[in-house]
Amino acid sequence: MKIRFCSLFILLGLFLTPQYSFGQISYFPTANEWETKAPSALGVNETLLNRAISFAKTNEYKGSKDLRIAILEGFAREPYHKILGPTKKRGGPAGIILKDGYIIAQWGDVFRVDMTFSVTKSYLSTVGGLAVDKNLFDPEEYVKNYVWDGTFDGEHNGKIQWKHLFNQTSDWSGTLWGGHDWADRPPKKGELDDWKNRTLNAPGTFFEYNDVRVNLLAYSLLHVWRKPLPQILKEHIMDPIGASPTWRWFGYENSWTEIDGSKVQSVSGGGHSGGGLFINTLDHARFGLLFLNQGKWKDLQLISKEWIQRATTPLAPYPNYGYMWWLNHKAGTRYWPGVPENVYYAAGFGGNYIVIVPDSNAVIVTRWLNPKGAGEFVAKVLTALQ
Repeated sequence: MKIRFCSLFILLGLFLTPQYSFGQISYFPTANEWETKAPSALGVNETLLNRAISFAKTNEYKGSKDLRIAILEGFAREPYHKILGPTKKRGGPAGIILKDGYIIAQWGDVFRVDMTFSVTKSYLSTVGGLAVDKNLFDPEEYVKNYVWDGTFDGEHNGKIQWKHLFNQTSDWSGTLWGGHDWADRPPKKGELDDWKNRTLNAPGTFFEYNDVRVNLLAYSLLHVWRKPLPQILKEHIMDPIGASPTWRWFGYENSWTEIDGSKVQSVSGGGHSGGGLFINTLDHARFGLLFLNQGKWKDLQLISKEWIQRATTPLAPYPNYGYMWWLNHKAGTRYWPGVPENVYYAAGFGGNYIVIVPDSNAVIVTRWLNPKGAGEFVAKVLTALQ
């Protein structure tokens, strides 16, 4: 999708919208135990909550459970598209709802490790946020100063700043791991030559959801961290929040590069060519709880409040997006009616979501929900929480 600058009315709306707020959590689960509470004990309408869960169970994503088939069908318009990374047959609908850190509802197999597709992007963004917190680079700096192997050479690519990779406004032009930027989610109009020879847009002025450029961010972060990104995520985020040892983060069979004399796989930011994050529902919920509590887990500030604020600030070209988190801004085209504007979420192909609800001190994780019903489902849950 490609979005031009919004009207003055929309831009003013960005400034008039209240700042994103965050909950305060006092309970955190241990690595091996997560306390549950009856919804009524926390003021939640159990009847309405069960109706919402029933909606999630009966509105399953309609694609094949063999995700090789679902991927090839879902991205059939992309020229030269191939599955280059691991895939896994998926399970059925599953989910968890947290209130004040406690589990108040769950359904399906929450221990099952499944592909999560573009939810991976929010994890990737967090690995970048850790680098910013450690002053490894500033989002306003040019990426070419850190990745100087030719990837960012040229008048256009040389103008790309880190923030443009995080918010998908870089319009980077090139090929990475055999994937052409112009071939990823091509326009509905035109033909192959039109896509290849398009006019490039100045970095920061156009939003275009594009996995090749997301993988470029992962590759660029690998050059900064100089060790595999899954190790960074494990050490700084997943181990401290007590995540299980079952999650995996993959790249492609050809996405290997040399870092300081060692072969390292550059991971992918999604799964539409295979790879990405494979993870269970419980671990997603822990990650969501960390963000609900402003990046703090118990007494440890794992990711800064400043980064979360930056990651959830609406873009002028596309108000429903920040730094690889989706935002429920009314000015955008992905607004969920009946859901507060300060709700933000990670979203992936096949109906995978981690939804952060600051006003209700809640986190909603749902897997394999028909994406057309996602907003309605979240609205039903919030009605129960009120």
